[in-house]
Amino acid sequence: MIKQLLTLTLLGASLHLSAQKYSNEFLNIGVGAKGQALGGAVVANIGDVTGAFWNPAALANLEDRDGIQVGAMHTSWFAGSSNYDYFGVALPSSNGKRTIGLSAVRFGIDKIPNTLSLYSNDGTPNFDNVTEFSAADYAFLGTYAQNMAAGDGSFSVGGNVKVIHRTIGKFATSWGFGVDAGLQYTKGNFRTGIVVKDATNTFNAWRFSFTEKEKEVFVNTANQIPLSEVENTSPSLVVGIGYKKKFGKFGLNGEIDAVTTTDGRRNTLVSGNTVSMNPAAGVELNYDNIVFLRGGISNFQKDNTFTKKGFWIAQPSVGVGLKVRAIRLDYAYTSVGSTEARFYSHAISLLLSVKPKGRG
Repeated sequence: MIKQLLTLTLLGASLHLSAQKYSNEFLNIGVGAKGQALGGAVVANIGDVTGAFWNPAALANLEDRDGIQVGAMHTSWFAGSSNYDYFGVALPSSNGKRTIGLSAVRFGIDKIPNTLSLYSNDGTPNFDNVTEFSAADYAFLGTYAQNMAAGDGSFSVGGNVKVIHRTIGKFATSWGFGVDAGLQYTKGNFRTGIVVKDATNTFNAWRFSFTEKEKEVFVNTANQIPLSEVENTSPSLVVGIGYKKKFGKFGLNGEIDAVTTTDGRRNTLVSGNTVSMNPAAGVELNYDNIVFLRGGISNFQKDNTFTKKGFWIAQPSVGVGLKVRAIRLDYAYTSVGSTEARFYSHAISLLLSVKPKGRG
């Protein structure tokens, strides 16, 4: 299975020549305040409904006695003008061998001024003509995960089929399709996770729609009128090594991930003409699986703003969690965007396990 995942990565990379760097980047923000607080270093240790996003194989860790698991998250930036929301549901089978899941993600920027109609017919500006529109990105994931025989350890595989829908007001819309694949292996206190995102490239077909008057504004301002095009997202590979240990009523979870992209040179710790790699790490301390303290670090970049030689900076994140019976409430303080322009925000997520009658 590992060889198959690596083959998918190389296959997608061979198709990346027409891919755009940072395409569908909204899907790299991550879902669930737990995962965000851990710096996204969760592909090996994650084992709840949000695993459908981070590593689809993780859903196989849900057990039938947990019943249906539901997760939701909200975070925002810039006084609420930019919002990021997630909702997911996972249903384990009665024999505990497989799980299916459905997830939805929305990232939207609202109240964007539309200045295409700023000028009146006589050429004078009229700010009453300025309207507002929204730009929103949607992702819908269907997940299947299954446990496999693994001797004295546990082994699970999973995959996502995802549909991407992006809109920019009434001017542009796109539909896309992609596939993710992942695995998790556990033996003793150690865990391994491997995920190939956008395994065969994710394609977004864009269509633009402008009125004749709006096209005239483009021409008069020396701007090119956008035409229909296809945007490709190259594959990425995430490999994680995790560790879980209990000390009486205390528990310690840690993980280190390597995130490899194939869309060209990036400002990362390891940067190449085609392939770039960045590490991420996260640690969680819990008391009796009731109270959780979390911290993570990711997004290493070289900053050349104040010195010619440059220095390395990274994106830290922290968070807490509280579990009361079938409900877990998580909080994270983290940021999105590059480290040169950090936009910190508060993320809150809720996880609920709905147990069927007669199951303890």
